[in-house]
Amino acid sequence: MRYRPTALGYLRSDVSGISQAWDENQIRSTAKRLGYDLAKIVVARGDQAPLAGLKRLLAQVDAEAVVVPGRQHFEGEQVPEDLVRAADVITVNPAHTHARWVVPPLSADGM
Repeated sequence: MRYRPTALGYLRSDVSGISQAWDENQIRSTAKRLGYDLAKIVVARGDQAPLAGLKRLLAQVDAEAVVVPGRQHFEGEQVPEDLVRAADVITVNPAHTHARWVVPPLSADGM
C-alpha cells in the first residue's frame, strides 16, 4: 500500500467569481500532480474567511498541505503565517510553496 499525503483545497467564492469551477479544477490538478490525496475543497462564501475552521479541518484529516488558486484568496493577499505553521500552503498561480519547514543552509564545510 502506497502512502500519499493529504491536502485540502481552499478558495473564496467572491474572489473566484465565475471562474470558481476552473479554480477548483486547478486545485485538484495541482494536488494530484504533486502527489497529494485531496480530501476536500473548502469554499469560503463572500467575505467570510473561515481560516480557523480550515485549521481545525487540517488537524482532523491530518492534512500536510493547503492548495489555493492564489494569494488573492487570503486577506490582504498575504498567506497567513499561522496557516503556514500548520501546513504547507501551495499557490497554483503563481506556482509557489510556502513551506512549514525551513532547512538550514549548509556550512562552508558541507555539514
